[in-house]
Amino acid sequence: MTTYDSSTALLVVDVQNDFSDPEGSLYVRGGEEILERANGEIRQAAEAGALVIYTQDWHPPSTPHFQKDGGIWPVHCVRDTWGAEFVPGLDVGGPVIRKGTGGEDGYSGFSVRDPESGERSATELEKELLSRDIRRVVIAGLATDYCVVETVLDATHLGFETAVLRDAIRAVDLQPGDGDRAIERMRDAGAAIT
Repeated sequence: MTTYDSSTALLVVDVQNDFSDPEGSLYVRGGEEILERANGEIRQAAEAGALVIYTQDWHPPSTPHFQKDGGIWPVHCVRDTWGAEFVPGLDVGGPVIRKGTGGEDGYSGFSVRDPESGERSATELEKELLSRDIRRVVIAGLATDYCVVETVLDATHLGFETAVLRDAIRAVDLQPGDGDRAIERMRDAGAAIT
């Protein structure tokens, strides 16, 4: 059982229709299965006075992130569309950090990357956590081998004690085993996989 307090934040990563719903354009197999677990953690965190914060892919209609514009991904999570909305039933009651808003690659909740130059810039997430004296983050969401692992690696690099809820994440697995390799990368970076 995860413990929460006022110095802990639960980060709910990209639990959006395009990833969580079988009709979504970039459906993560089993993505819908994490909703109940995520909501249980959200309630537990809120009851303990912990911060609950959400990340949300929020792309423009055209971006070098998308295949149609030279990137690797199908069009997904276009701002103000059904695909970008949080999945129905997700308890959303905290700050939302939107990423990829200017067409960047938005894997980590902490940073975005220009898809052409590779230049990185920070989102508001670290500032939000530090402003509330957060020292520990607990992470759930989608997808293990992309946005979850990148968020975890940034969190550990920035000095946050980091835990990942193993049964509240799912992987894309473009290559078989990508999710398992991502879990090993997170563990190697110092994150607890619980």
